[in-house]
Amino acid sequence: MKSDTNEVKDIYEGEMIEAKTDTQDIIPILPVRSMVAFPQMSVPFMISFSSASMIDEAIAADRTVGLLTVKDPEVEHPVPGQLYEVGTIAKILHAKKNEEGVMVALLNGIRRFKVSTWQSGGPHLKASVLHAPEIVETGIELEVLQRQLRDTVFEVLEMTPNSSKEAAETISRINDPLQLAYVTTFNMNLTTEVRQELLEIDSVSQKIRVLLSHLSREKEMLSIGKKIKSEVQEKMSKTQRNYFLRQQLEAIKKELGETDDPASAPDDYAERIEGSDMPDEARKEAVRELERMQQMSPQSAEYPIIKTYLDWLIDLPWGQLSDDSGDINDARRILDEDHYGLEEIKARLIEYIAVRRLVKDRQGAQDETEDNTALGVILCLAGPPGVGKTSLGRSVARALGRKFTRMSLGGVRDEAEIRGHRRTYIGAMPGRIIQSIKRAGTRNPVFMLDEIDKIGQDWRGDPSSALLEVLDPAQNNTFRDHYLDVDFDLSEVIFIATANQLDTIPGPLKDRMEIIQIDGYTALEKLEIARRHLIPRQLRSHRLEDDEVTFVEDAVVKIIHDYTREAGVRNLERHIAAICRKGIVALNEKGWSHVVVTEQMVRDYLKKERFDAERSETFDVPGIATGLAVTSVGGDILFIEATRMPGKGRLSLTGQLGSVMKESAEIALSYVRTKADQLDIDPGAFEHADVHVHVPAGALPKDGPSAGVAMVMTLASLFSGKPVRSDVGITGEITLRGRVLPVGGIKMKALAAHRAGLKTVILPKRNLSDVEDLPEEILSELAFVTVDRIEDAIAEAFADRPDGNASDDSGSATENIDGDECDTGLMPLAC
Repeated sequence: MKSDTNEVKDIYEGEMIEAKTDTQDIIPILPVRSMVAFPQMSVPFMISFSSASMIDEAIAADRTVGLLTVKDPEVEHPVPGQLYEVGTIAKILHAKKNEEGVMVALLNGIRRFKVSTWQSGGPHLKASVLHAPEIVETGIELEVLQRQLRDTVFEVLEMTPNSSKEAAETISRINDPLQLAYVTTFNMNLTTEVRQELLEIDSVSQKIRVLLSHLSREKEMLSIGKKIKSEVQEKMSKTQRNYFLRQQLEAIKKELGETDDPASAPDDYAERIEGSDMPDEARKEAVRELERMQQMSPQSAEYPIIKTYLDWLIDLPWGQLSDDSGDINDARRILDEDHYGLEEIKARLIEYIAVRRLVKDRQGAQDETEDNTALGVILCLAGPPGVGKTSLGRSVARALGRKFTRMSLGGVRDEAEIRGHRRTYIGAMPGRIIQSIKRAGTRNPVFMLDEIDKIGQDWRGDPSSALLEVLDPAQNNTFRDHYLDVDFDLSEVIFIATANQLDTIPGPLKDRMEIIQIDGYTALEKLEIARRHLIPRQLRSHRLEDDEVTFVEDAVVKIIHDYTREAGVRNLERHIAAICRKGIVALNEKGWSHVVVTEQMVRDYLKKERFDAERSETFDVPGIATGLAVTSVGGDILFIEATRMPGKGRLSLTGQLGSVMKESAEIALSYVRTKADQLDIDPGAFEHADVHVHVPAGALPKDGPSAGVAMVMTLASLFSGKPVRSDVGITGEITLRGRVLPVGGIKMKALAAHRAGLKTVILPKRNLSDVEDLPEEILSELAFVTVDRIEDAIAEAFADRPDGNASDDSGSATENIDGDECDTGLMPLAC
């Protein structure tokens, strides 16, 4: 558009359309609030008192005014800048004052205009304006837009509640596209800003496109609103339906005499609270929750939550205690009936029971403020699987006449498992401590904390930290579960923990417990356990009589030696059960009346022996030694192999060795190099050879300092060319100075050496006291050589003793069980 011509030429789809612009006119401006006036439409206006005189002047002149929308409807007297500058020129058709003195005028929009300049002076707004005619395109696209606009308008009006039918009829009769756009804009639910935007657009097709965009959004909002309203109404109708059904159900129950009046529930709980033996704190909390429940509707979502909480409070055994028998003779008889061997462990448990009885008997003469630390001892039975840790806890409960409850801690990672969840959570419940106490039915059961070494921790908390309070006698009398939120006294509970390994138990938790180590059983002990306990139990379990299946002793010995590899007796019992099943098949299928299980039948029933590899190997090549180790399933022998090849003195270690074991190998190599002259080794052999040390069973991780001495023997044998005795098991930690330091697990290592058929065990001299505690069966069949320095171990390990007698020049100084010197270095056979 050129400003120096009065003719406007617009091109649309290749067609020329001409529109005339008038010269600038000066017209009065009437501000319009919260609406937009459009051409070709008649709209009534209520004229304010300040604008009434302007209307009178316009009527006296040519009845023409300019209608401009106020940007902010709150502005009472707008000035230029506060008005949009595109509006509609209108003719005043009619104006008069009503009974209240307010002027009402009917104005008819003629065409658009744009403000050119504002005129100053005078009581009313005036402006010099330019006419702004719209660009009306022609063609099929405009017709399609008109049709689309009508369809969209009809859809919106149909979805709009209380919409005017007249508006739809009016729009359907309009053929002029410009009038259609303006009438639609005026009648639709659009904001003032959107209407002003549509007024300012020059192109009619563009007006319709923008209008369609806003109407489509409005249609989508109406559709979503209708969906939400439908869902709300459906939910309300369902709630009302459920309410009526409940009322009908209650009426039916009343007619049948099966009334379950919810109003009576609070009364029942009041009676139960009154008759319970809960302490004052718990009673106050129960009464407070009961008062809340009385004020609620039974259909309330919180009603069942409070009801469940009250059930827990009332049903807990707050004051129910089992009477301790505490008879020492009965306790000893029960422990002997349930377990063979384990004499030291049973003696400690007898002491524990005796102390509890004595302290209880003399409680009255004691100051009430004094701590009973003797009663607060927490026992932890530590040992391999299958040695009877859990059953010992059951025996203690039976000996004391108390209830027994057990909680497995294996894999527990959430602190809430111990302390419970707060009632603010959906599905909250007490922790497993309180659940187990309720299940036991008394406040003083024997509580077994099984697998305490397998507790984990993650982002949900540390369960072992929660157990610190439970296992502390000074704190557990006020144990507070998160769900109950009242104190519960656990001081009367006898806690007994079990563990396979002590290394994984956190230090503070281990400090609260007295560790009782159960190392495992010898072959003779397993034989006796099978005869007394396992075989009778499996016969009863399979409903067999004693005269139907009989195990000979050699058969049980074969199972122990060739089919089980354990410190306990769990796998032994499984194999006995398997033979019982085979025996039942023979009784039924072959018509036998009695099955005698012999050594050959064990081979036939259980097939190939499983653990021949556990036996010691006879080897006469340099570079191999037999070490002794402790695993999670008891003791085991460990073959340490070494070889060398041309190289530059590098050391390679394989077999999944841990950092401590790798350091032991490096120390061993350094020691052998420094003592090369004494060991008849060429010092130059180390510089031109690479050494590879391997510990078989590479799939199993291994660590610890116990293999240090065995590694020295292996490397000394490799470079000296002298083989280590294959019937010798070696254990002990080493230092660079050649000292042999004590290690743990001597009993389990000795049992492993005995099972493997070794004849001699070399161990640190400071472990002599551990040897004294070994069973007589082990002491009679194994020779124990205690050494203080590696030189003594080398002399014993390389001694040529095929007949089992000590060499005269071994150089090892050893003490026997009584502490006397033993010249031969063997114990106890030669002493």
